[in-house]
Amino acid sequence: MQTDTLEKLNKQICPTQGNVTAAKGFQAAGIHAGFKRKRKDLALIYSENLAATASVYTQNKVKGAPLEITRLNSLNGWAQALICNSGNANACNANGLEIAGKTCELLSQSLGIEEQDVLVASTGVIGQPLSIEPFAAGIPQLVSKLSEDAGSLAAEAILTTDTGIKEKAVTFDLNGCTVTLGGISKGSGMIHPNMATMLGFITTDANIEPAVLQQALTEVTSDTFNMISVDGDTSTNDMVTILANGKASNPLIQSSEQEEYRLFKQALHLVCKDLAVAIAADGEGAGTLITCNVLQAKDEQQAKLLAKQIISSSLVKAAVYGRDANVGRLLCAMGYSGAELNYEQVDIYLRSADYRSVCVCEAGAVVPFDEDKAYEVLGTDKLFIDIYLYAGTEQATAWGCDLTKEYVTINSAYRS
Repeated sequence: MQTDTLEKLNKQICPTQGNVTAAKGFQAAGIHAGFKRKRKDLALIYSENLAATASVYTQNKVKGAPLEITRLNSLNGWAQALICNSGNANACNANGLEIAGKTCELLSQSLGIEEQDVLVASTGVIGQPLSIEPFAAGIPQLVSKLSEDAGSLAAEAILTTDTGIKEKAVTFDLNGCTVTLGGISKGSGMIHPNMATMLGFITTDANIEPAVLQQALTEVTSDTFNMISVDGDTSTNDMVTILANGKASNPLIQSSEQEEYRLFKQALHLVCKDLAVAIAADGEGAGTLITCNVLQAKDEQQAKLLAKQIISSSLVKAAVYGRDANVGRLLCAMGYSGAELNYEQVDIYLRSADYRSVCVCEAGAVVPFDEDKAYEVLGTDKLFIDIYLYAGTEQATAWGCDLTKEYVTINSAYRS
């Protein structure tokens, strides 16, 4: 989409307070049910009426049982509730499908809705035995706590090693109707998406066909959640799900050719981008959010390959942590990215959020630069790596973080 078109759409979208309960007709809850020792660990998102739904899932061939149940329950394109536990991924368990299915049954009975209208997700340790008991004991309390003000409690209940909740909401106008779109996400480690990443739950009161909603989510995920990486590991439980209950009463969005679709998709993009970047910034042990911008590329796919490889490179991430302006590591990562590349015309700049900038590469060759200034730029909490290819007009952005000693410490004792 052209830059001027995006700017026009962005001007029509306003940030607002809230998350998955910002849109009309949604409630949420978050409680401690016993999956973890003390912290909240069971979340619920509920729509007052049936909602169109769409999801994207991990491409890891080893998948958590909840993903299969959610896929089956959402085949008709509609759902009304989503339940998620943290602390146990319900992956690689002999009775995983039985537990996930029974969870949907228990929640449907408590809410008085159809079992097939319940979606389920889990996050936490893989391969750990799981009992239905915490669900059976926790669901009545969870339902009793449903509130339009409890979105942040649900956001808290899905966390694992995250240091804080991740939430975002926006509003925009569709044919005179105010539409709200909000979401929450979790993720800190085991982050390297392929089709989806970690957990993202989004709600909207927009009136939109399920198939069109699926198209929007798939396209947006490709540019947001799929463009982050913390450690190169794609989880078994990655899932992003959206519910659209139509409470805004806007004329039905039923085609991607409609102008209303383009505005809805851009609003969804802004929410998903913020939720995805929050995950990258909260990478386990991370101190620096890395944003890689690949500019003037031949096509968008080539730009994506390059940007994603830069922020995924362990050597690049380690160099950022050590504040070492090692240009060779950047060029090396570009070279094995699989993208078409004429490195002899590449320029690279390191830049901080306050626009201090250091050119470290011109025409594919390292150039003399101020090492002290580069050291300062690399030591900021937000680092930008701007790569100019001079091969076309397309661009892409990816987000990652530095690789620190703390990451090793966290993951060496994750189960305990």
